[in-house]
Amino acid sequence: MIRFEGVVKRFGARTVLDGLDLSVAPGERVTLIGPSGSGKTTILRLLMTLERVTEGTIHLAGRPYSHMPQGLAGRLVPADERYLRIARRRVGMVFQQFNLFPHMNVLENVVEAPVHVLGLDRDEAEDHARKLLDLVGLTARREAHPTRLSGGEQQRVAIARALAMRPEVLLLDEVTSALDPELAAGVLDVLRDIARTTDITLLCVTHEMGFAREVSDRVLMFDHGRVLESGPPDRVFEAPDHERTRSFLRAVL
Repeated sequence: MIRFEGVVKRFGARTVLDGLDLSVAPGERVTLIGPSGSGKTTILRLLMTLERVTEGTIHLAGRPYSHMPQGLAGRLVPADERYLRIARRRVGMVFQQFNLFPHMNVLENVVEAPVHVLGLDRDEAEDHARKLLDLVGLTARREAHPTRLSGGEQQRVAIARALAMRPEVLLLDEVTSALDPELAAGVLDVLRDIARTTDITLLCVTHEMGFAREVSDRVLMFDHGRVLESGPPDRVFEAPDHERTRSFLRAVL
């Protein structure tokens, strides 16, 4: 579903991703762990096309993503905005901040993008949105505006909004970092339900190690823009190969 080939990302003189090769299978749940600044969130931002690769290529669902074919020979060149706008519909992302429209109620927040970006009929979009709000436990709050919601409720709306675009890949970027522990627990429960009941591909950045261990098929330890260690969560958490992984886990567990 996702393939990074020799991806380098630099910001000025600083190299954030250093020749990254990474593949994620359809329906796989992969969690990225590691210290701040190790390149984890940059991977998600590249997949959301919020950043462009410096070198290398990204493929999504078997097609070029960061680049597009040009001419009869199909030579790959950096993708233009029109190509990216169509390609990134396959990808949804939930950010640390909720970014809800304050003038719209919960249902309207979830319906807006499917109608105006995907071109869905409003009745169809609202029917799907109601099902998603039921999934995230917000059926009774669908007429409320964001200012009337708790932080945990706002983040659950953001999750429903991302799913409303019917993405094949869902990216989660420290989605509980702005929440207190009680509210965070509710959001993590919702994400566990999504992992258990859907076949969506998940790529998650989190410091919630218990959540990572429970929902992941594979955990990747990042350090200085490289994958230092990769494996099933039980092995990575219980018997990591690298001392850097062991020291990181000692600090966060």
